[in-house]
Amino acid sequence: MKKIVLIGGGGHCKSCIDVIEQENLYEIVGILDKKELIGEKISGYQYIGTDDDIERLTKKGNEFLITVGQIKTVSIRKRINRILEVNNSSLANVVSPRAYVSRKAKIGRGTIIMHDALINAAVTIGDNCIINSKALIEHEVIIGDFCHISTCAAVNGGAKIGQGTFFGSNAVCKEGAEIGCDSFIKAGEVIKE
Repeated sequence: MKKIVLIGGGGHCKSCIDVIEQENLYEIVGILDKKELIGEKISGYQYIGTDDDIERLTKKGNEFLITVGQIKTVSIRKRINRILEVNNSSLANVVSPRAYVSRKAKIGRGTIIMHDALINAAVTIGDNCIINSKALIEHEVIIGDFCHISTCAAVNGGAKIGQGTFFGSNAVCKEGAEIGCDSFIKAGEVIKE
C-alpha cells in the first residue's frame, strides 16, 4: 500500500479518512496540524507534526492530501499547496469506491471524490478539488483548481466553474452556466446564467 499523510485535522479530515479507508489503496501515516495537537488522535490516527514536517515526510516517499475543508475561503488550502510544490511533494487522488467516475473524465492532482458522487463523461476537474458526497457533475463540465462542490450539488452539462469557487450544498447550475473564479454559491442557490 502507498503511504499518505493528511494535512488538516478538522471535520473534513474525518470524512476524508472514511473515504481513504474504503478505497483501501493508502495506509494513513498520520495527520499534520497545529503543534499543540501532536500526539493526540482523530478517527484513530495520530497527529504527527505540522506543515514544517512536509519536507521530511516527502523525502520518506509519502503522498499527501490536503484535508482542510473549504467554505468561506480557499487561502489555507492554497498556502499548504505552495509548501507541497516547493518540496516537490506527491499529491494523492482519492476516489470513493462508492463514487462513479467516467473513464472519459479527467481528474487533477490532490482531488478527492467523496461517497456517492457522480462524475460523468468528458468532465475536467482541476487540482486540489473537493467533490463532496452525492455531488452530480454532468457531461463536459469544467471545474477549476481549488473548488469545493458540496454535498448534493448539481453542476449541469457544459457548465464552467472558475478556480477557488465554493458551490454550496443542493445548489444547482443550469447547463452551460459560467461561474467566475473565487465565487461563493450559497446552499440551495440556483444559477441560471
